[in-house]
Amino acid sequence: MKKFNDIRFSYILIMALLVSFSGCYKMCGKPKGEGDNPVVQDDSTTNTNTNTDNRSEKEENTPPPKSNTTFSYNPPAPQEGKLKGVVELGASGFNSFIINVDANKRWELKKAEFGASLVYEHMASDEDLKNGLKKYIAGMLDYGVKGNAIHFVVSSAAIRDEKVKKVVASLKSMGYIANPVTAEEEGKYAAKVVLPAEFEGNSFVVDIGSGNTKISWSENGQLKAFETYGSKYYDRGISDDQVYKEVSAIASKVPASKRSKCFIIGGAPYEMAKQVRNGKERYTVLSSPNQYKPDGAKMKSGVNIYRALSDATQCETFVFDWDSNFTIGFLLGLKY
Repeated sequence: MKKFNDIRFSYILIMALLVSFSGCYKMCGKPKGEGDNPVVQDDSTTNTNTNTDNRSEKEENTPPPKSNTTFSYNPPAPQEGKLKGVVELGASGFNSFIINVDANKRWELKKAEFGASLVYEHMASDEDLKNGLKKYIAGMLDYGVKGNAIHFVVSSAAIRDEKVKKVVASLKSMGYIANPVTAEEEGKYAAKVVLPAEFEGNSFVVDIGSGNTKISWSENGQLKAFETYGSKYYDRGISDDQVYKEVSAIASKVPASKRSKCFIIGGAPYEMAKQVRNGKERYTVLSSPNQYKPDGAKMKSGVNIYRALSDATQCETFVFDWDSNFTIGFLLGLKY
């Protein structure tokens, strides 16, 4: 009888434990990793502003309304051209471009790579660096660019960068010359490549880089270019107001007759154009500066520069060119 009671007691105890566990399971939820759906943490008890923060983030990421202005232009195609390649050496990586260009400087973009940092990421030694560069050059050779048609340009903002100096030395040992350019030269190269001949009489050019911004135009057959702050001025502790004032002062130098349109390139304008681009159009007209809700310090700084340019010149049409880069202007300046 005692044995029977012991068995019955054990049975009751086990059932009670199972019921208790089941209740905890329903209240606490599944153990992490169980089931098809991931466990979702509810932050509502730890952050009472979750809904407000999400709404603000959504509003900031909402694309601005597209400009009512369009720019329809088809640049002349090259005739019996040849392939040329150029690599921009920057502080954070490489931008490379392959173009087809003819004797009359008519060109078309064939291939572009932005922000390639492969060489920087694998340069533990000089030998690693050379091997990385050889692979990078081999890619252009495989595309059909001849070895003597591959050029390297060091941007004005990267000339003093130690990583870039190391790359320049390795290129020299391999028989390649890295061509340093000043900010003024960058501005002139940008004008050569992005400003169509038909618009030289009434338009100007802007290239907003991380390290500096270049403003240029053609005057009496000569290119003029001026330098001001780039979109990473915040890294140097410089205020938005100071940058706005200086950019405005430089932009005010643009002759009134050259303010019909502004052809603009650079990292910050790229981010702005990306939000309002129609399909795969070559040229995108940016929305007005006040329409952008910048996300991040660099974009905020870029919009501040854009606003200063717009206010100072009263130009209402800023045209972003998806194919152009100042280094292509460098190629156009070389002997054919």
